[in-house]
Amino acid sequence: MIRRWVHAPAGSHWGEFGPDDQRGRMNLVTPEKVLQGVAEVKLGRSFCLSLPLDVPGGQAMNPRRIAPQRYAVTRDGKSAGQQGFCWSYASEDPDLTDVVNDDLVLMSLQYSTQWDSLAHVGSRFDADGDGVAEAVFYNGFRAGEEIRPASVDEQAREPHARYPQPVAGALGIERLAEHGVQGRGVLVDLAHHLGRKRQAVGYDTLMRILEADGVEVETGDMLCVHTGFADTLLAMNRRPDLETLHATGCGLDGWDDRLLNWIVDVRLACLIADNPAVELVVPKLQRPQPLRQPRLPLHEHCLFKNGIHLGELWYLTELAAWLREQGRSRFLLTAPPLRLPGAVGSPVTPIATV
Repeated sequence: MIRRWVHAPAGSHWGEFGPDDQRGRMNLVTPEKVLQGVAEVKLGRSFCLSLPLDVPGGQAMNPRRIAPQRYAVTRDGKSAGQQGFCWSYASEDPDLTDVVNDDLVLMSLQYSTQWDSLAHVGSRFDADGDGVAEAVFYNGFRAGEEIRPASVDEQAREPHARYPQPVAGALGIERLAEHGVQGRGVLVDLAHHLGRKRQAVGYDTLMRILEADGVEVETGDMLCVHTGFADTLLAMNRRPDLETLHATGCGLDGWDDRLLNWIVDVRLACLIADNPAVELVVPKLQRPQPLRQPRLPLHEHCLFKNGIHLGELWYLTELAAWLREQGRSRFLLTAPPLRLPGAVGSPVTPIATV
């Protein structure tokens, strides 16, 4: 057990599950919480909470993230398309009847419906008390040490690896996959109360909506926030209209300290929304003082300070409508990420069962 810090960030809970912990508050999803989720299944009906993997479409929403590019696997120097979209084992043995398709995909892991791992966002913070801020992540794991891409030399030693592979991948998404993501989901329907107009939702507004709908969030619950953004995006058919999207949907107010405190105090396991960042991203000129501050304060608070995984761009509209019709807010949520060592995020196809 190694404690990697002398000072922990204000408002953080580093070491809550031990100094070497890499799962954060998903540790609160215990076998008992899984059983609570299973107990919410009354009809056996399931809802897919994922957008198609190629939505939003293009790179207009985030130039750093590329849409899936799918390729057929070649065989005998020919693409599948050149062989009628499939190849046959008959080329090896004329008595074999199998015809086969294989393909591969190149994409950003956080392009569409996704999980953020705890390695996704850290901060420049003086964790070792030497007066100099260093790049650190949850529980003091260091960028460039425990969390880093492979060097050019390491790539040369692995010529088969075309793209940099993470080594010493602390806090990678595989930690979430190994724990398993299944338990009780709870949905709060902001869109029903606030419509589709862009606005930052702080503590007071959220509490008012929770009270109006009788929604209770308990320790270890996985909270899903429905804003309607993903529904609007899906209707654009992979041609996102940024002007419309920027005016669409609410998001949590990452600058509201009472909201951030509530997220920690209620001890939810993870925080999920159908918009691109969970929080509403505020342009720099509109941000409050001081000048040295995170661009994404809720990300810093959840991922860096408190080990709370974030889910983004989930599709919650159909589930939200059904739950409201039934007077319910809870369900069994199953949402494992890819078990990809060292990855800072993962696509996900979550399922809600009611």
